[in-house]
Amino acid sequence: MDLAQYALNTEIGTVYLVASKKGLKSVLFCKQSVPMLSKLGLSNEVEKNLSIAATQLEEYLRGKRKNFELKLDVEGTPFQRLVWKELAKIPFGKTLSYKDVAKGIANPKAVRAVGTANGRNPLCIIVPCHRVIAANGTLGGYIAGLGVKKKLLDLESANAL
Repeated sequence: MDLAQYALNTEIGTVYLVASKKGLKSVLFCKQSVPMLSKLGLSNEVEKNLSIAATQLEEYLRGKRKNFELKLDVEGTPFQRLVWKELAKIPFGKTLSYKDVAKGIANPKAVRAVGTANGRNPLCIIVPCHRVIAANGTLGGYIAGLGVKKKLLDLESANAL
């Protein structure tokens, strides 16, 4: 088995985790066209990667984890990967604007492109695109809806040090 997914039922809805032998490929809110596992074990690298990701995501959603320690196998354009790397630097409990992220990648005029890359982030929550808000302080958008984004930000602000 080279690729598999697992549906994790959480308080923010069902989250679909997809992993390869190399690491976690995606955390999304819709089922992917990849073989589905009904339970997780540790019999191969794909299952191990899914199991570790599921455990850490559950810990995060219970307020018991602030950082993820996962092997990742993410695909994207060089620009997307640059933006996602910058998103990963946003501390737990903090938010930045799309403009802040554009400045962080040394391309302050790329605000719209940053927004597009943010929206295509395949590792929701793990690479914290929910921590990016509009410059005017409004939530902006989120792939799982603004209700989920607000819950994630509220969870982080309640558990921030």
